[in-house]
Amino acid sequence: MHPKRQILAFLSRRSSASGGELRERLKLSRQALSLHLKNLLAEHKIVKSGTTRGASYRLAGRADQPIILTRSLATRGCDEDRIWDDIEVRLQLKRALRPTVLAIMRYAFTEMLNNAIEHSQSDRCTIQVVLGPNQISFDIRDPGIGVFHSIASKLHLPDEETALVELLKGKTTTMPQAHTGEGLFFTSRVGDTFSLKSHRIQIEWNRAKEDVFVSQPRFTRGTLVQFSVRRGARQTLDKVFGEFAPQKYDFQFQKTEVRVKLLQPDYVSRSEARRLLTNLEKFREIIFDFRDVRSVGQGFADEVFRVFADRNPRIVLRPENAGPAVMAMIKHVSREASLNRQPQP
Repeated sequence: MHPKRQILAFLSRRSSASGGELRERLKLSRQALSLHLKNLLAEHKIVKSGTTRGASYRLAGRADQPIILTRSLATRGCDEDRIWDDIEVRLQLKRALRPTVLAIMRYAFTEMLNNAIEHSQSDRCTIQVVLGPNQISFDIRDPGIGVFHSIASKLHLPDEETALVELLKGKTTTMPQAHTGEGLFFTSRVGDTFSLKSHRIQIEWNRAKEDVFVSQPRFTRGTLVQFSVRRGARQTLDKVFGEFAPQKYDFQFQKTEVRVKLLQPDYVSRSEARRLLTNLEKFREIIFDFRDVRSVGQGFADEVFRVFADRNPRIVLRPENAGPAVMAMIKHVSREASLNRQPQP
């Protein structure tokens, strides 16, 4: 059988094969195999993926198989930018992805790997990048202290659930001298899916559903970060940063969004409001998303929309997705606040 037909027959029984596998199976020299592969590529009978050293071949017309790159890294002395540059080359991402998607991946991956390097207190972490036909994704796993436990212990918070809410506000970091605390906030918004899992807490962002979900899975040691973005995604880093660091705030991260439901579905007391408001005085505009919040009490609403608002007059407070009962209470305390500001006769 002619070598070209042997190559096609071998690939018909496999999803893909490397040059080394083809040489070993077909007993061809490197030069001979290279010539036959070149001819088959020119005839569009096979497709090549990956770089020269890590290249693989598959039959043309067969559904694309994902390309998976997995590495175990020592965190000490690790440089997230160099790791990403190596991934870019190995997976030929500059050719595979549009520039805006490549920029999103670089930002998200380097921010999350830096967290594992500098905050996990683990000497190793594992990364996996998967380039599929429709999307590209990465996982970063470390067996360290756990992201929510780290924040709760270093910021003296009562529990990991409170640490979760603080992390979502943005500007929360255990190393303020070296970090702004913005990385996770923006990473959660630039992809199509993003999840953060540590101990018994998992939080997931889903762009298609425009929602955030919190669950309590089985215990996971350390932290697992998972991120994906469609190869045809239209969102851009500039657009996401422009939403929360707009020109009117000199392109500074001065706007944030608080998912009120993440703590509980009903709010009554002023103490609950104060926990929700912790550290929000750092911002100039706050969106309170009340989606799936069933009710709020007068004390809670008054603490947020009158007491906090009066104490921080430069901060704009915007309630969104509030049901009729919640909105009625917000309007009630806001009306009372407005009356109290009227000049007295």
